[in-house]
Amino acid sequence: MEDLKTSETWRIFRIQSELIDGIETLNDLGPAVTIFGGARFTEETRYYQDAMTIGHRLSDEGLSVITGGGPGIMEAANRGCKKGVGTSMGLNIELPHEQDPNPYLDAGMEFRYFFVRKLMFVKYAMAYIIFPGGYGTMDELFESLTLIQTDKIRQFPVVLYGSDYWSGLLDWMKGTMMESKCIDPGDLDLFQVVDSPEDALRVICSHRDHLAESKKMERRKK
Repeated sequence: MEDLKTSETWRIFRIQSELIDGIETLNDLGPAVTIFGGARFTEETRYYQDAMTIGHRLSDEGLSVITGGGPGIMEAANRGCKKGVGTSMGLNIELPHEQDPNPYLDAGMEFRYFFVRKLMFVKYAMAYIIFPGGYGTMDELFESLTLIQTDKIRQFPVVLYGSDYWSGLLDWMKGTMMESKCIDPGDLDLFQVVDSPEDALRVICSHRDHLAESKKMERRKK
């Protein structure tokens, strides 16, 4: 928050600039899927390999891939996307401990503010695939569920990858959260859990085809 030392007004201008740059950069991206996940997974891990496979398969389907632009799962998804026809996009964040953009990006942006970056993730994605990760990954998961639950954004697929990783959290949500009436049973239908790239692609492509059919019907009505 070093810009606060000068003026709160200058901070507003910086936020406005990031919003404008993000919209202008991503507005022509086309159909895209945002993939989240931990930065600490290495190439030897199952999750890295699966993220790379999914990125490649999405790209072959003509879909672009958006990630946080860093290492780990983000790198894997961008790396896979580069093998196909889709655009590999990275939205990097300035951190105290520098996060360098991974080398598999067709285009990228640097953000200072998390909330502007998160707006770009959700605004330009037709679906989320969320791999295992840490606090940042959990932040993206629950923010997306909150926005869908409260009808602040359109409902789209939120796919959790890896039931072995997510099972403890889901048990707590189904048990403690729901039993305490903090969420309704229907809130658990806002996401799906998959364990293979094929299942993840099936969810995404089904949603894409549904959107395309809906647009055709709207054009016919006009």
